[in-house]
Amino acid sequence: MRSYHNCTLTKSYKNRAHFIDLRSDTVTLPSKEMIKFASDSLLGDDVYSEDPTVIELQSLAAKMFHKDSALFFPSGTQSNLTSIISHCNRGDEVLVGREYHSYSHEAHGASVLGGVALTPIETNQNDEISVESILNEIKPEDSHYAKTRLLCIENTVSGKAQNQENIDKLCIAAHENGLKVHLDGARIFNAHIHSGLPLDKLTKNVDSVSICLSKGLGSPIGSILIGNSEFIKKAKRNRKLLGGGMRQVGVIAGYGLYALKNNIERLVNDHKNAKKLADSLSLIPELKVNYTNTQTNMVFIKFSELLQKDLISYLFNNNINISTISGESRLVCHLDVSSKQIDQVVEHFNIFFNK
Repeated sequence: MRSYHNCTLTKSYKNRAHFIDLRSDTVTLPSKEMIKFASDSLLGDDVYSEDPTVIELQSLAAKMFHKDSALFFPSGTQSNLTSIISHCNRGDEVLVGREYHSYSHEAHGASVLGGVALTPIETNQNDEISVESILNEIKPEDSHYAKTRLLCIENTVSGKAQNQENIDKLCIAAHENGLKVHLDGARIFNAHIHSGLPLDKLTKNVDSVSICLSKGLGSPIGSILIGNSEFIKKAKRNRKLLGGGMRQVGVIAGYGLYALKNNIERLVNDHKNAKKLADSLSLIPELKVNYTNTQTNMVFIKFSELLQKDLISYLFNNNINISTISGESRLVCHLDVSSKQIDQVVEHFNIFFNK
């Protein structure tokens, strides 16, 4: 998984409303309706498990995925980390896809803070792990090796919904060999909309799943960890250990509650906009569009690296913000990007490459 950053431009923009920001679906701003909903939320002390808005949010999330319990977190990184150290002891080993966030984008927190070894597994062209690859990495009961205790998977990966049959096979193989399975489902709702599969079907065989509220769903903050009651009880203690115990946190949980109630089905609009963007940009000879990756809300393009600096400068000066690396860009559609704005993006790409 490549990390796309716009390192050339550092100028901040004051009037956000005029910008079309395609860097990520994390850049969204809460709507007036979401802000109103959150501001009216009832509050309590969540360390004492007394915040009614947090309780409602956690209960709703657990119900949606047909799991026992859920726990609210300030970030997906902390949610994934808490899950790993709740499933594992110090000295244990986790098998994880080399391109997955838990390995590549979360600072190896499980190793640094939890004393847990992360062993990367190669993925195929669809970013999938094979059953054979994890079986080959499970260590024997021998004092020379770390104890393999957990498999970490992800859905979606770089905008691609993972094959559910393969996920189920991975879970079965892991469980048969004494491993637990954690799913980084930061964009699981995109997989749900793309595949048409129910949320509980997507997560039926995993032991825990982390879902993000601040990506496609538009909440400004928050993730939720879901699992059985015993696991969530342990996770709550570890969340406190990691500094995630919060007080009147309903003030932000309200955003997430609104997101779960209102912003899931609308993800289809982001997927349609991504398809429209991919189709339109593919008509520009100087651009190569990766249609394999254009499943949900992301469009991946390639162009001459010699043009990169001029391209991002031109787009930025015309109120379009993208991230790039080595002549590649990931364009992410979200609720703050309309179909009309997609037309504007396409227009400016055409102007740049035809001038």
